[in-house]
Amino acid sequence: MTYEEKFKSNIEKTNFKNLDERNQNFIKKVAFEYEFSYQELKQLIDFAIDFKMWHEDELEKLFKDEYANRKECFNDIRNKWNEYKNRPNSYSKFTKELYKDDVRKFTFTTFEGEKTALGSCPVASPNTRCCNLLTLDAVQSCGFDCSYCSIQSFYNQDKIGFDVNFKKNLENLELDSNFIYHIGTGQSSDSLMWGNKEGILDALFDFARKNQNVILEFKTKSNNIKYFLENEVPKNIICTWSLNTPTIIENEEHLAASLEKRIEAAKKVSDKGVLVGFHFHPIVHYENYLEEYEEVYKTLIATFDPKKVALVSFGTLTFIKPVIQKIRSRNFKSKILQMPFEDANGKQSYPLEIKREMFKSAYDTFKPWHSEVYFYLCMEDVSLWKDVFGYEYISNNQMEEFMKMSYMNKIRKL
Repeated sequence: MTYEEKFKSNIEKTNFKNLDERNQNFIKKVAFEYEFSYQELKQLIDFAIDFKMWHEDELEKLFKDEYANRKECFNDIRNKWNEYKNRPNSYSKFTKELYKDDVRKFTFTTFEGEKTALGSCPVASPNTRCCNLLTLDAVQSCGFDCSYCSIQSFYNQDKIGFDVNFKKNLENLELDSNFIYHIGTGQSSDSLMWGNKEGILDALFDFARKNQNVILEFKTKSNNIKYFLENEVPKNIICTWSLNTPTIIENEEHLAASLEKRIEAAKKVSDKGVLVGFHFHPIVHYENYLEEYEEVYKTLIATFDPKKVALVSFGTLTFIKPVIQKIRSRNFKSKILQMPFEDANGKQSYPLEIKREMFKSAYDTFKPWHSEVYFYLCMEDVSLWKDVFGYEYISNNQMEEFMKMSYMNKIRKL
């Protein structure tokens, strides 16, 4: 088989189609010049995608005029790719304009769910500490466009699906009255951005009223709190906001509400007497990130009464391969994959030393809240707990019990 035949056969199994024409032509040129193997060709194509997505020098500019052989050529480009990944990201060259060519568009659709079943946390792992959260999927897919989101690999991103049978099926859901349930609605879509579309919030509020043994958590990056302000909110509902620094919100959490608007919405809900909480997940490593996150933590401490805050969680970027592939298929600028990858229980994430730094800085800054608020790491390696908090749980079940006990104590005090 000639190299031309090998190239045609191999190229279909790579991300070649996700390259623009200029990069495709350059890959073809150097492939025939150095006769890269399939694995080398596959990686070079991914390198080319990454360099462009990261808004760094593109592949053609990084190539030297001449290499002694194929191995020297491939190793040089791989080393340059690794250099970019192993230094703190800078968003100094990023602007909102970089997203304008790939703005997310979607349509609404409906489907008839056969039943409403409680799901389990979709990212549970035996080597990480998990709170055993149960999930209710009222909507399929999210209208925001966060670059790192895992939802994009599970659903058709062009369609937002609403279950027209959700209310009826929720009413028929059988629960054990002797058991305390912690259920979240923000796993397959944002909990609040849709408001009461298709009667979702009506159904969930009724469900919470009828099942006082349920802790029902709404998780959001929205400031759409109109329904909460206009209706009586059951005491067993907790409304939580996923927060990030302005740098990450502007450059990676496209279409979501600004930090200021999220905090303002959370304060209004809290002032109404609803328990609130905050998720810092993902905390992202970039230039001066510790200082920027610290400013956000201090803003919360100055704004909220910890007696009215149920939880603060920390977590970071963790990718499965389909999500990495989905991100590389997008025509947008993002630094989110420009990070040093290490194996994290079969997924890809930051090295543990970076995680210790980011989580310990966060928890230490929240010292004024330590005795009032439940803090936890979301789906992080069990070894991190003692370094960050000074204690650890022996099992997921123990963590679940302590979490639910803390939340229920605050609900009862309301």
